[in-house]
Amino acid sequence: MEFSKSVKYVGVNDHQIDLFEGQYVVPNGMAYNSYVILDEKIAVLDTVDASFKDEWLSNVEAVLDGKNPTYLIVQHMEPDHSANIDVFVKKYPEVKIVANAKAFTMMKNFFGTDYADRQIAVTDGSTLDLGEHKLSFVTAPMVHWPEVIMTYDSTEKILFSADAFGKFGALDVQEDWACEARRYYVGIVGKYGAQVQALFKKVGGIDIKTICPLHGPILTEDLGYYLNLYNIWSSYGVESEGVAIFYTSVYGNTKKAVEKLAKELEKEGAEKVVVNDLARCDMAEAVEDAFRYGKIVLATTTYNGEIFPFMREFINHLTERNFQNRTVGFIENGSWAPVATKVMKGMLEKCKNLQYTENNVKVLSAVSSQNESEISALAKELCK
Repeated sequence: MEFSKSVKYVGVNDHQIDLFEGQYVVPNGMAYNSYVILDEKIAVLDTVDASFKDEWLSNVEAVLDGKNPTYLIVQHMEPDHSANIDVFVKKYPEVKIVANAKAFTMMKNFFGTDYADRQIAVTDGSTLDLGEHKLSFVTAPMVHWPEVIMTYDSTEKILFSADAFGKFGALDVQEDWACEARRYYVGIVGKYGAQVQALFKKVGGIDIKTICPLHGPILTEDLGYYLNLYNIWSSYGVESEGVAIFYTSVYGNTKKAVEKLAKELEKEGAEKVVVNDLARCDMAEAVEDAFRYGKIVLATTTYNGEIFPFMREFINHLTERNFQNRTVGFIENGSWAPVATKVMKGMLEKCKNLQYTENNVKVLSAVSSQNESEISALAKELCK
């Protein structure tokens, strides 16, 4: 991948993977990115997943063209980026490892050694002179692990951004950036919006022309677009106007209520209506929608005196990612003792700045004429 005469891409594409981090469906695979900066002193930035050791080493060797690297910069210790540290050190025994102090502790856990004889520990403002290229480091704790650092090359104005600005999908597949970057961000980084906002303050004054993440494509054009989306996501703002509905249904009656609501919302002029069947959809995509739109409706049955398991799981995904700043409406169903709305509200209590609709829907087994009136009122309120 040619984007600079002296900065080379040596990453790999993974089409063997089915679930990233054991839970995220990745139909278009994943990219594990790694970079080499060629200068008087040569720096390699991050390794790749263990399954691609040989391909990655071959890529690095081809770029080095017989030269030896001076530094291995470790920005993030998740195994999809750090698995080959020990292999690399054994292959290039003179190489120095540049990382945050917390990363060296993690290396001891992973590899049984913290490489004390070759450590270069860096923190905010630390610099590394490669010759023509001058590197400086920015700590990014909890974006999304505590040891994360980012590397800024002031010569070519490149920010090597670790997992930030990453996305699902291999690089040999063409797809929309925002969709899979949003799902990646919300699922993996979403809890740490405050930390991402803190990072924005750190790098706000840096002149950045290229962003090189550890997953996904290198970003070279219209950086304002990507930065704006990251700012919205990390501040829990509303990206798209519309209403997202999330439901579970046992015998189809709650589904009928949801379908009626969707039609009413469209009649009332809702800009977008998105419906997610939580028992059948990709849970990560449903969570993504909840964070994308400003208004949501949760519809489920009372089940074992609680709520249907898929809805419970969904709400847990929201709360553990600091869901906030939204309007929430409810549809509940119960044949003898409906408590679903009460349970869902209780689960959402720790979320910040949620507004609940005045109009909600209580279905008693099947949708009644009264329910139809309630659904109409809810739609009107959501479309004000």
